[in-house]
Amino acid sequence: MSALPPAVQAPPSALGTLDRCRALVRPALAEAVGRLHPWVAEMAAYSFGWCEVGGAPAAAPGGKGVRQALAVLGAEAAGADGRAGIPAAVAVELVHAFSLLHDDIMDGDATRRRRPAVWKAYGTGPAVLAGDALFALAVETLAAAPGGPGGVRLLSAALADLVRGQADDLLFAARPCAGPERVTPGEYRAMAEHKTGALLGCATALGAALGGAGEPAVTALDRAGRHLGVAFQLVDDVLGIWGDPEVTGKPVGGDLREGKKTFPVLFALGSPAARHLPALLGPAGRAEEAAALIEEAGGRAAALAEARAHTAVARELISGLPPAAGAAGELLGLLDHLEDRDL
Repeated sequence: MSALPPAVQAPPSALGTLDRCRALVRPALAEAVGRLHPWVAEMAAYSFGWCEVGGAPAAAPGGKGVRQALAVLGAEAAGADGRAGIPAAVAVELVHAFSLLHDDIMDGDATRRRRPAVWKAYGTGPAVLAGDALFALAVETLAAAPGGPGGVRLLSAALADLVRGQADDLLFAARPCAGPERVTPGEYRAMAEHKTGALLGCATALGAALGGAGEPAVTALDRAGRHLGVAFQLVDDVLGIWGDPEVTGKPVGGDLREGKKTFPVLFALGSPAARHLPALLGPAGRAEEAAALIEEAGGRAAALAEARAHTAVARELISGLPPAAGAAGELLGLLDHLEDRDL
């Protein structure tokens, strides 16, 4: 890996980067949402954490805005002003919100960010409608931007991968925990790249493309984002079993009670030491015992090691490009933050 210039060695804090990019993107994102039907706009605003049911301003902030930041930094990495990446940031954030609305319905998740999910707050039909509207708004926003047609192609490819990953994730639930039909860690990596990595890669690559980057840089940043997405999902898997519910907003052992085949579980299922694990999973299982057995079988350590390996590949891809030093430093700082969050 080539050494980074001194200016890259001390980037701004990752939280500062996220705050800066959110502040840059928020007006355009709010303007886009404001073009929707008022009822649909309220549901969208609720999904972003901007308001409560009925439209009253929300007391708690919304999400971290990781995808927004990647799009802005992608444009800056191409040597452009970060504002060039705003249409990419808005489009990807809208698609992300659309996917979460539909995911919560498919997974039966009643809460998100410690509040009722949109389908619980407004109803299943309205939530589907809001998701559809966000998707259409994302395409409209990107198509109207300079370089929009090429951007729409990038976004469409990412969406196709996202759907593929979601389909695999849903099918994994019906597959057995043992035998030739069980889900392998390799299949899980591919699912995570599609479901989570495709949109992170698209955010970074799309921002770079709108910022005027050439094809090699756009491709490298897409690959970096995909590896980051796998790492992000792996860390989420660890937090879903051992994370602090006050931090994650998820109940302790929730993933185990739902019987989700996350990476730590799949790794442990491959160990003879965890032969009793299947009986401990699911609503009638014993999540605390399952978590201890998974950790004893090496599932937690394996997931974190895998996350570090994917982050290292993403870091190498970014370091191998000649982006503006400041943008490279902030991208690398964001990688470290997402890898180490709340562990």
